[in-house]
Amino acid sequence: MAADLPDQQKGQLTISPALSGETQRDDTVEPMGKPLHEESPLLSPSGDDDSSEGLIDRESILQEDPVDDWQETKGLWYMILLTISIGGLQLAWAVELSNGTPYLLALGLSKSLVAVVWIAGPLSGALVQPYVGMLSDNCRSPWGKRTPFMVFGGLATIVALLALAWVRELVGGFLGLFGASRESEGVKITIVVFAVGFVYILDFSINTVQAGIRAFILDCCPSHQQETANSMASRVVGVGNIIGYVAGYVDLPKYMSFFGNTQFKILCVIASISLSSTVAISVLTIRERDPRLEVARPKGKGGLIHFFTTVFKSIRRLPPLTRQVCEVQFFAWIGFFPQLFYSSSYVGDIYVQPYLEANPNMTPDEIDKLYEKATRVGTFALLIYAITSLATNVLLPFFIAPSYDAALESSSSSTKSYTTRFSRFLDALVIPWLTLRRAWLISHVIFATCMFSTLIVRSITAATILIGVVGISWALTLWAPFAIISAEVSKRDALRRSRDSAQANHHHSLDTDHDADPESHPGEKQEEDQAGVILGIHNMAIASPQILATIASSIIFKFLQKPRGTPGDRSISVVLAAGGLSTLVAAWLTSRIKDEVELPGDAAALGGQTREQRRSMSQERGLIRNRSYTGLEY
Repeated sequence: MAADLPDQQKGQLTISPALSGETQRDDTVEPMGKPLHEESPLLSPSGDDDSSEGLIDRESILQEDPVDDWQETKGLWYMILLTISIGGLQLAWAVELSNGTPYLLALGLSKSLVAVVWIAGPLSGALVQPYVGMLSDNCRSPWGKRTPFMVFGGLATIVALLALAWVRELVGGFLGLFGASRESEGVKITIVVFAVGFVYILDFSINTVQAGIRAFILDCCPSHQQETANSMASRVVGVGNIIGYVAGYVDLPKYMSFFGNTQFKILCVIASISLSSTVAISVLTIRERDPRLEVARPKGKGGLIHFFTTVFKSIRRLPPLTRQVCEVQFFAWIGFFPQLFYSSSYVGDIYVQPYLEANPNMTPDEIDKLYEKATRVGTFALLIYAITSLATNVLLPFFIAPSYDAALESSSSSTKSYTTRFSRFLDALVIPWLTLRRAWLISHVIFATCMFSTLIVRSITAATILIGVVGISWALTLWAPFAIISAEVSKRDALRRSRDSAQANHHHSLDTDHDADPESHPGEKQEEDQAGVILGIHNMAIASPQILATIASSIIFKFLQKPRGTPGDRSISVVLAAGGLSTLVAAWLTSRIKDEVELPGDAAALGGQTREQRRSMSQERGLIRNRSYTGLEY
């Protein structure tokens, strides 16, 4: 293949288009413009030239899949198609989180058992996502690395959702074939056991899809638009949240009884349709790099011990900014987890207090009706919260000064040769000092302030506004950490591919044989994890504090909670305020993160440009990034 390339590209150090700002076609590019792995695509995993199993017919693949300008700046529609699948996934999450607990309680589970069941969420997040990340990094499917996990994980999620919704009919009908009555105690217990099993399957499959989608977004987005892509992803998540909350608020059996006879069944059908359609749109319209052009890393030992050993090694060699982001996320999510679960209960508790004080001798039926109304009031507050989050993700990017979303290309090749009145207006909106990192820091302070305020706010209107303001912090939580990590990983991979491709071309031009010597492979001199593992470890930093938050919340409730229907219960406010303390630690850790990605060898690859020059170029690119949001550039 080297003979087919222009002479000036042979044996030279090529800088990734994401770094040079130029669109190139050389042997650093795979089908769809996807850069090669650090290992030579012509070598078998074993390094044996005589083995035909490890050889890939690159030329035939290239002919079937013509090269695209992978690092060209993408427009609005590309970003929507790339990220739309995470919106469908969010709808499935919303159904489980908002309606799962009442459904399980209706099946006969106690509150203590429900709490044990929901440990499945953070547990699967801490274990499944890093494991799926490792598997997808080494996946050799012609579909791509992430697509198989998105597709099959999505199918498993749909099956688990529908089976959970119809668990009574499935289990009761099957046991009824053997003469068992659905009203018998044994059948009820069996239904509960299967329901819990489906919940765990659902959480594990959802985390499989999420791991695939996040890595899919990182892999398929140009290095200089990672901030843009993650901002779009957070917007799509906001839309999914709003649809989920609106659907939960509406009396669905009244309007969509053809999907089922209960609210939960209809929500599960809607979530299944949404997830399947959005994942299909993403994988059919956005092509991944072809992993068959990469040589799989030598397979290590299997088993649980090997998995944990690999994860711990990967944690130790995390990129610097990614490590700092994980530290921030650990403390931030100690506060966010209670807020996600108890915000509606906090608003609902404020609603019921005057009625309980006025009539302390209410009957159980009257109390149930009162709390049912309170749940709807709390759901409305969450709807405001979701709308605020979406509005923040739509509007805030226009004011953020680009930092991690910097392509490091020359302004002459990246900036449009024309301007319009509207484009100049968008450029004027950028606040120079408001970087993404600083906005994230401010969001932590806002969150902590709101959580502390729950101790004194005791009116429905004020509480609804308070929860709505928290939507600003939630918007940045969905955007900033993923953008920072994606920018660092994507840029590091681009530099590595350029460096390793140049070394591989140089060895090839000298006609030297390094196949039998692993140390001659340029990518093996320094171990680096790929996106799947890194994003999985990041999710561990999100999931593990949720377990701590659950334990801490349980302790606080043990000492402060009053029986249901008793006036004067302030335990939820104390739990939320305790989460605010942890978020202040996260704010301090955020202040230590740098506003740009710096990697070893970066300055050399960029021709010795100084940090000030790169920052100036980064701010000049604000107009381009804003155009991609408005659809002016496609």
